[in-house]
Amino acid sequence: MRATLITALVFLCACRIERVAPNSQGVKQTCESTPRGDVWVYTSVYKTVLDRLEPLLRERMPEVNVQWFQAGGEKLQARIEAELAAGGVQADVIMASDPFLYERFKEEGLLAPYASVHALKMPRSLVDADAHYTAARVGTMIIVAKSDMKDPPKSFRDLTSERYRGRIAIGDPLASGTATSWAYFMMRAYGVQYFRDLRANRAVVAGGNAAVLQKVESGEADAGVLLMENALVARGNGSRIVIIYPEDGPVVIPGHIATFKAARNPVAARAFIDVMLSPEGQKAIVEVGDMHAADPRLAGPRGEPPLEELLKRGMPWNDAVLPEGVAQIPAMKQAFSEIFGR
Repeated sequence: MRATLITALVFLCACRIERVAPNSQGVKQTCESTPRGDVWVYTSVYKTVLDRLEPLLRERMPEVNVQWFQAGGEKLQARIEAELAAGGVQADVIMASDPFLYERFKEEGLLAPYASVHALKMPRSLVDADAHYTAARVGTMIIVAKSDMKDPPKSFRDLTSERYRGRIAIGDPLASGTATSWAYFMMRAYGVQYFRDLRANRAVVAGGNAAVLQKVESGEADAGVLLMENALVARGNGSRIVIIYPEDGPVVIPGHIATFKAARNPVAARAFIDVMLSPEGQKAIVEVGDMHAADPRLAGPRGEPPLEELLKRGMPWNDAVLPEGVAQIPAMKQAFSEIFGR
């Protein structure tokens, strides 16, 4: 795959890029052209991270005006789907948290390949072999529990144990992209029966990560499945919760970045990706976003284990996970909906 990325990088930087500006006048730009003009970025990255990135973007791309559409993963996907149905997506860059969405868009021919030089340092499991997308951040689904909870769950499988009956909160894969990824990995590991066991155990489906955290902090649940960055921020703000790395493996979720094939400003889109994957862009992900950077050279957020160790602990990604997920997640969501009556 490294050879593939290098080949793609050489090809992309040797070619000329044709684009049509919004005024329909043809504009030719080479890979060496100075990025300029508006570039639209659709993202689910937190506003605090975007604020941290603004000075860096102005420094690296002084002639580019970055326009953001920031929303949660499901709202982001809904907007893109609506724009596609209306004739074409308006974004130049997508930076979302659902890795399966990228694979689907790739299969549908919506993404343009781009091999940033920074992608060469990323772990293989975080980079598309055909250079259509690259992780810009890494989220992790773990278990949180109240700090005074006796005998907290040690694994995701434990959540179906009778001793936690009515005491567990989980996210809703019909409302949260990260909950979708977690639920898919649970189905791969334990089958649809896992959801039936959770339902029988009176697990509370709370919606998104913020709702799960609220259930645990308020005492409505003793433990829950949560994104680690939410737990780190809450704990830093004084929340009395503990983070548990499940023995059956945390679910590591690459948050990719990619440019659309129909991008109005591909030169600026690629320059934006380069900034996000640069050491300075990755540092913002860790220090402000409380997530792992996709660059393995950076430390984990707030003293958490580094990326290399996280990937070893996590439920394994392989070349089959993404295409299988694209095919199987709709049926998984349907099964979840029927079991929990969503």
